[in-house]
Amino acid sequence: MKKTIAVTGASGFIGGYVISYIKERYSNYNIVAIGRYEAKLKALGCDYTLFDLKKQPKDCYEALGRPHIMIHLAWNNLNNYNNLSHIEEILPLHIKFVKSMIVGGLKSIAVTGTCYEYGNIDGCLSEDMRSNPTMSYSIAKDTLRRYIEVLNKECDFSYHWARIFFVYGEGQQERTLFGNFTKAMKNKAKSFDMSGGEQIRDYLHVSKLASSLVDLALSESDNGITNICSGVPVSIRKLVESWLEKYKKPMALNLGVYPYTSHEPFAFWGSNKRIKSMIGSYN
Repeated sequence: MKKTIAVTGASGFIGGYVISYIKERYSNYNIVAIGRYEAKLKALGCDYTLFDLKKQPKDCYEALGRPHIMIHLAWNNLNNYNNLSHIEEILPLHIKFVKSMIVGGLKSIAVTGTCYEYGNIDGCLSEDMRSNPTMSYSIAKDTLRRYIEVLNKECDFSYHWARIFFVYGEGQQERTLFGNFTKAMKNKAKSFDMSGGEQIRDYLHVSKLASSLVDLALSESDNGITNICSGVPVSIRKLVESWLEKYKKPMALNLGVYPYTSHEPFAFWGSNKRIKSMIGSYN
Protein backbone atom coordinates (compact mmCIF):
# COMPACT_ATOMS: atom_id res chain seq x y z
CA MET A 1 0.00 0.00 0.00
CA LYS A 2 1.36 3.39 -1.00
CA LYS A 3 1.99 6.04 1.63
CA THR A 4 0.31 9.43 1.18
CA ILE A 5 1.99 12.83 1.13
CA ALA A 6 -0.26 15.83 1.78
CA VAL A 7 0.98 19.19 0.52
CA THR A 8 -0.71 22.31 1.90
CA GLY A 9 -0.54 25.54 -0.08
CA ALA A 10 -0.26 23.33 -3.15
CA SER A 11 -1.82 25.90 -5.48
CA GLY A 12 0.88 28.45 -4.67
CA PHE A 13 4.12 29.21 -6.51
CA ILE A 14 6.32 26.72 -4.62
CA GLY A 15 3.53 24.17 -4.25
CA GLY A 16 3.29 23.44 -7.96
CA TYR A 17 7.00 22.66 -8.16
CA VAL A 18 6.82 20.48 -5.05
CA ILE A 19 3.95 18.43 -6.52
CA SER A 20 5.77 18.05 -9.85
CA TYR A 21 8.92 16.80 -8.15
CA ILE A 22 7.06 14.24 -6.04
CA LYS A 23 5.29 12.92 -9.14
CA GLU A 24 8.59 12.68 -11.01
CA ARG A 25 10.83 11.27 -8.27
CA TYR A 26 8.55 9.55 -5.77
CA SER A 27 5.91 7.75 -7.80
CA ASN A 28 5.62 5.19 -5.00
CA TYR A 29 3.71 7.79 -2.95
CA ASN A 30 0.14 9.03 -3.30
CA ILE A 31 -0.16 12.82 -3.36
CA VAL A 32 -2.99 14.91 -1.96
CA ALA A 33 -2.80 18.59 -2.88
CA ILE A 34 -4.41 20.82 -0.24
CA GLY A 35 -5.61 24.35 -0.94
CA ARG A 36 -8.46 26.81 -1.46
CA TYR A 37 -8.51 27.22 -5.23
CA GLU A 38 -10.06 24.27 -7.02
CA ALA A 39 -9.09 25.22 -10.57
CA LYS A 40 -5.41 25.48 -9.61
CA LEU A 41 -5.54 22.23 -7.65
CA LYS A 42 -7.14 20.37 -10.56
CA ALA A 43 -4.37 21.59 -12.87
CA LEU A 44 -1.76 19.82 -10.72
CA GLY A 45 -2.96 16.44 -11.96
CA CYS A 46 -3.20 14.61 -8.64
CA ASP A 47 -5.74 13.99 -5.90
CA TYR A 48 -6.76 17.15 -4.11
CA THR A 49 -8.84 18.39 -1.20
CA LEU A 50 -10.33 21.85 -0.86
CA PHE A 51 -9.42 23.19 2.56
CA ASP A 52 -9.57 26.56 4.29
CA LEU A 53 -7.68 27.04 7.57
CA LYS A 54 -10.29 29.57 8.66
CA LYS A 55 -12.94 26.85 8.46
CA GLN A 56 -10.93 23.86 9.64
CA PRO A 57 -12.86 20.96 11.20
CA LYS A 58 -12.15 19.54 14.63
CA ASP A 59 -10.21 16.58 13.22
CA CYS A 60 -8.11 17.90 10.33
CA TYR A 61 -6.15 14.65 10.05
CA GLU A 62 -9.30 12.69 9.26
CA ALA A 63 -10.62 15.39 6.93
CA LEU A 64 -7.41 15.29 4.87
CA GLY A 65 -7.47 11.53 4.44
CA ARG A 66 -5.07 10.47 7.21
CA PRO A 67 -1.79 11.19 5.34
CA HIS A 68 1.50 9.65 6.43
CA ILE A 69 3.59 12.76 5.69
CA MET A 70 2.69 16.43 5.32
CA ILE A 71 4.65 19.24 3.69
CA HIS A 72 3.16 22.42 5.11
CA LEU A 73 3.70 25.35 2.73
CA ALA A 74 0.52 27.33 3.37
CA TRP A 75 0.68 30.89 4.72
CA ASN A 76 -1.31 34.01 3.92
CA ASN A 77 -0.62 37.73 3.47
CA LEU A 78 2.92 37.38 2.13
CA ASN A 79 2.67 40.76 0.41
CA ASN A 80 3.11 42.49 3.79
CA TYR A 81 5.62 40.99 6.21
CA ASN A 82 4.98 43.65 8.86
CA ASN A 83 1.21 43.24 9.09
CA LEU A 84 0.14 42.22 12.60
CA SER A 85 -2.29 39.70 11.12
CA HIS A 86 0.61 37.25 10.89
CA ILE A 87 0.74 37.13 14.68
CA GLU A 88 -2.84 37.92 15.64
CA GLU A 89 -4.80 35.92 13.05
CA ILE A 90 -2.67 33.61 10.91
CA LEU A 91 -0.40 32.10 13.57
CA PRO A 92 -3.27 30.81 15.80
CA LEU A 93 -4.85 29.09 12.80
CA HIS A 94 -1.61 27.25 12.00
CA ILE A 95 -1.05 26.22 15.62
CA LYS A 96 -4.57 24.81 15.75
CA PHE A 97 -4.12 23.04 12.42
CA VAL A 98 -0.74 21.49 13.20
CA LYS A 99 -1.94 20.28 16.58
CA SER A 100 -5.05 18.72 15.07
CA MET A 101 -2.93 16.89 12.49
CA ILE A 102 -0.42 15.59 15.03
CA VAL A 103 -2.95 14.61 17.69
CA GLY A 104 -5.02 12.96 14.97
CA GLY A 105 -2.13 10.69 14.00
CA LEU A 106 0.26 12.42 11.54
CA LYS A 107 3.73 10.97 12.04
CA SER A 108 5.93 13.25 9.95
CA ILE A 109 5.72 16.93 9.05
CA ALA A 110 7.96 19.37 7.19
CA VAL A 111 7.14 23.07 7.62
CA THR A 112 8.60 25.99 5.69
CA GLY A 113 10.12 28.77 7.76
CA THR A 114 12.02 31.85 6.66
CA CYS A 115 15.56 33.19 6.74
CA TYR A 116 14.10 36.29 8.39
CA GLU A 117 13.84 34.28 11.60
CA TYR A 118 17.55 34.96 12.11
CA GLY A 119 16.84 38.67 12.48
CA ASN A 120 18.90 41.68 11.48
CA ILE A 121 22.26 39.92 11.09
CA ASP A 122 24.77 40.28 8.27
CA GLY A 123 27.01 37.45 7.07
CA CYS A 124 26.60 33.71 6.71
CA LEU A 125 23.64 32.39 8.70
CA SER A 126 23.72 28.84 10.08
CA GLU A 127 21.19 26.74 11.95
CA ASP A 128 23.09 26.86 15.24
CA MET A 129 22.53 30.62 15.53
CA ARG A 130 19.76 31.90 17.80
CA SER A 131 16.67 33.26 16.12
CA ASN A 132 15.82 36.91 16.66
CA PRO A 133 12.97 37.81 14.28
CA THR A 134 11.94 41.45 13.97
CA MET A 135 8.98 41.37 11.54
CA SER A 136 5.45 40.15 12.25
CA TYR A 137 5.79 37.42 9.61
CA SER A 138 9.09 36.05 10.91
CA ILE A 139 7.98 36.34 14.55
CA ALA A 140 4.89 34.28 13.72
CA LYS A 141 6.89 31.66 11.84
CA ASP A 142 9.48 31.36 14.61
CA THR A 143 6.72 31.04 17.20
CA LEU A 144 5.13 28.22 15.22
CA ARG A 145 8.51 26.46 15.13
CA ARG A 146 8.88 26.76 18.89
CA TYR A 147 5.36 25.44 19.37
CA ILE A 148 6.15 22.38 17.23
CA GLU A 149 9.29 21.76 19.27
CA VAL A 150 7.25 21.72 22.49
CA LEU A 151 4.53 19.57 20.93
CA ASN A 152 7.22 17.11 19.83
CA LYS A 153 8.05 16.46 23.50
CA GLU A 154 4.48 15.34 24.13
CA CYS A 155 3.57 13.56 20.90
CA ASP A 156 5.32 10.93 18.79
CA PHE A 157 6.15 12.49 15.42
CA SER A 158 9.15 13.64 13.40
CA TYR A 159 9.51 17.15 12.03
CA HIS A 160 11.69 19.29 9.81
CA TRP A 161 11.74 23.07 9.93
CA ALA A 162 12.98 24.25 6.54
CA ARG A 163 14.27 27.82 6.59
CA ILE A 164 13.93 29.11 3.06
CA PHE A 165 16.09 31.97 1.82
CA PHE A 166 15.37 33.69 -1.50
CA VAL A 167 13.83 31.91 -4.45
CA TYR A 168 13.10 32.69 -8.08
CA GLY A 169 11.59 30.96 -11.08
CA GLU A 170 8.90 30.86 -13.70
CA GLY A 171 5.42 31.61 -12.39
CA GLN A 172 6.54 33.87 -9.55
CA GLN A 173 4.33 36.83 -8.64
CA GLU A 174 5.06 40.27 -10.08
CA ARG A 175 5.75 41.78 -6.65
CA THR A 176 9.01 39.79 -6.52
CA LEU A 177 12.31 40.70 -8.18
CA PHE A 178 12.10 37.89 -10.73
CA GLY A 179 8.41 38.51 -11.26
CA ASN A 180 9.14 42.12 -12.18
CA PHE A 181 12.00 41.00 -14.38
CA THR A 182 9.73 38.53 -16.19
CA LYS A 183 7.12 41.23 -16.70
CA ALA A 184 9.73 43.54 -18.20
CA MET A 185 10.83 40.79 -20.59
CA LYS A 186 7.26 40.12 -21.71
CA ASN A 187 6.71 43.82 -22.29
CA LYS A 188 9.97 44.03 -24.26
CA ALA A 189 11.16 46.83 -22.00
CA LYS A 190 14.40 48.54 -22.94
CA SER A 191 15.37 49.06 -19.31
CA PHE A 192 14.75 47.54 -15.89
CA ASP A 193 14.25 49.68 -12.78
CA MET A 194 15.85 48.38 -9.61
CA SER A 195 17.73 49.38 -6.46
CA GLY A 196 21.44 50.12 -6.39
CA GLY A 197 21.92 46.37 -6.57
CA GLU A 198 24.83 46.08 -4.16
CA GLN A 199 22.94 44.24 -1.41
CA ILE A 200 24.02 40.61 -0.94
CA ARG A 201 21.50 37.78 -0.90
CA ASP A 202 21.18 34.00 -1.33
CA TYR A 203 19.00 32.94 -4.27
CA LEU A 204 17.95 29.42 -5.28
CA HIS A 205 15.86 28.39 -8.27
CA VAL A 206 12.42 27.19 -7.19
CA SER A 207 12.90 23.75 -8.78
CA LYS A 208 15.98 23.20 -6.61
CA LEU A 209 14.15 24.47 -3.56
CA ALA A 210 11.27 22.07 -4.23
CA SER A 211 13.47 19.03 -4.73
CA SER A 212 15.51 19.80 -1.60
CA LEU A 213 12.39 20.32 0.49
CA VAL A 214 10.79 17.07 -0.63
CA ASP A 215 14.00 15.07 -0.20
CA LEU A 216 14.35 16.55 3.29
CA ALA A 217 10.73 15.75 4.19
CA LEU A 218 11.19 12.13 3.12
CA SER A 219 14.58 11.66 4.74
CA GLU A 220 15.10 9.80 7.98
CA SER A 221 17.31 12.53 9.39
CA ASP A 222 16.96 14.09 12.83
CA ASN A 223 14.35 16.67 13.79
CA GLY A 224 15.23 20.33 13.67
CA ILE A 225 16.04 23.39 11.61
CA THR A 226 17.55 23.13 8.15
CA ASN A 227 18.46 25.99 5.82
CA ILE A 228 17.42 25.52 2.21
CA CYS A 229 19.62 27.86 0.24
CA SER A 230 22.40 28.01 -2.32
CA GLY A 231 25.09 28.87 0.20
CA VAL A 232 26.47 31.34 -2.36
CA PRO A 233 26.35 35.09 -1.64
CA VAL A 234 25.50 37.17 -4.71
CA SER A 235 24.78 40.84 -5.26
CA ILE A 236 21.35 41.65 -6.65
CA ARG A 237 22.99 43.46 -9.54
CA LYS A 238 25.03 40.41 -10.55
CA LEU A 239 21.99 38.21 -10.14
CA VAL A 240 19.92 40.32 -12.52
CA GLU A 241 22.83 40.52 -14.94
CA SER A 242 22.97 36.71 -14.95
CA TRP A 243 19.28 36.65 -15.86
CA LEU A 244 19.87 39.08 -18.70
CA GLU A 245 22.60 36.80 -20.03
CA LYS A 246 20.52 33.64 -19.62
CA TYR A 247 17.45 35.01 -21.37
CA LYS A 248 19.44 37.00 -23.96
CA LYS A 249 17.66 40.25 -23.17
CA PRO A 250 19.39 43.57 -23.99
CA MET A 251 17.71 45.57 -21.19
CA ALA A 252 19.69 48.31 -19.51
CA LEU A 253 19.69 48.41 -15.70
CA ASN A 254 18.33 51.58 -14.12
CA LEU A 255 20.19 51.36 -10.82
CA GLY A 256 19.13 53.34 -7.76
CA VAL A 257 15.48 53.82 -8.75
CA TYR A 258 14.29 52.03 -5.62
CA PRO A 259 15.74 52.54 -2.12
CA TYR A 260 17.32 49.72 -0.17
CA THR A 261 14.91 48.07 2.23
CA SER A 262 15.08 48.99 5.90
CA HIS A 263 13.57 45.77 7.30
CA GLU A 264 16.41 43.40 6.41
CA PRO A 265 20.23 43.24 6.69
CA PHE A 266 22.29 44.57 3.78
CA ALA A 267 24.42 41.47 3.21
CA PHE A 268 23.38 37.98 4.31
CA TRP A 269 23.27 34.46 2.95
CA GLY A 270 22.82 30.92 4.26
CA SER A 271 25.01 27.99 5.12
CA ASN A 272 23.88 24.86 3.28
CA LYS A 273 26.25 22.40 4.98
CA ARG A 274 23.44 20.75 6.94
CA ILE A 275 21.09 20.18 4.00
CA LYS A 276 23.95 18.77 1.93
CA SER A 277 24.83 16.31 4.67
CA MET A 278 21.19 15.25 5.11
CA ILE A 279 20.11 14.58 1.54
CA GLY A 280 23.42 13.80 -0.15
CA SER A 281 24.04 15.36 -3.58
CA TYR A 282 22.91 18.96 -3.57
CA ASN A 283 24.56 21.01 -6.31
